[in-house]
Amino acid sequence: MIRFRRMHLVTGKVQLSPNVTRLDLEASRIAEIRQPGQFVIVRRGNGAERIPLTLADADSVRGTIALVIQAVGKSTCDLVALEVGDSILDISGPLGHPTEMIAAGRAVCVGGGVGTAVVHPIAQGLAQRGVEVISIIGGRSRQWVIFEEELSRLGQVIVCSDDGSYGRQGFVTDATRELLEAGRVDIVYAVGPVPMMRAVANLTKPFGVRTIVSLNPVMVDGTGMCGGCRVDIGGETKFACVDGPEFDGHLVDFDLLAERLGTYREFEQRASAGCEAGSCRVGLTRPDPPSPAPP
Repeated sequence: MIRFRRMHLVTGKVQLSPNVTRLDLEASRIAEIRQPGQFVIVRRGNGAERIPLTLADADSVRGTIALVIQAVGKSTCDLVALEVGDSILDISGPLGHPTEMIAAGRAVCVGGGVGTAVVHPIAQGLAQRGVEVISIIGGRSRQWVIFEEELSRLGQVIVCSDDGSYGRQGFVTDATRELLEAGRVDIVYAVGPVPMMRAVANLTKPFGVRTIVSLNPVMVDGTGMCGGCRVDIGGETKFACVDGPEFDGHLVDFDLLAERLGTYREFEQRASAGCEAGSCRVGLTRPDPPSPAPP
């Protein structure tokens, strides 16, 4: 792991969908050594929250990395508010184990929403090895579909939209089922919302097709010491930041994962509401004491 202690310049910014933004940043050494599946932890400035983000792309010649950020809370909104010429204080990484790659055959990469950006480097790595790549990506409507052009350079792309406004109408699982039934699928990679990854894993299991999912639980330090990213894999406790972030989807306890992902939802909502009102003081005031128990 390489830890930088200098500012990282924003060199590019693209709005990919209504709440998803791509930022390209200077981070030359990370760009040189990153591998598919790995992530970084960024801090916008002193005292800011540490945010784990998967490396969606990298350019070792220009010395830049691409981060795709979904604005859902205060910290991510602060990040996407950056403009070209602004800087991020520090970036730690690359972290996590690289993606398990097959050497030959056909791979299906399934991306839902912002997870499509995480699928992109996996598809890149597979295509570089000569693996046939079929990407299935989806969104609620056309404006929510991202990384179609990038993935089309690596193989066939099947686009799905919930409302049928773009590509085929339906879920990414519908298209995945058709490919599985047609046969000759050697491995499936699925990245997206927890319900989507669970559905894909349940779909592939009867076919006996190995399925890799990328888990994005709450991470804090990225070293496994805080325990915030504990997940249950085949009955064993693992830490997504150091043992993952990718695991065998057929072994993941998705119920526990969904429960853990909701742990800080209330705090995130309060932080967002406070900042929208112009007063972000979550964690700076004492909570009201508990009411006495009734006699």
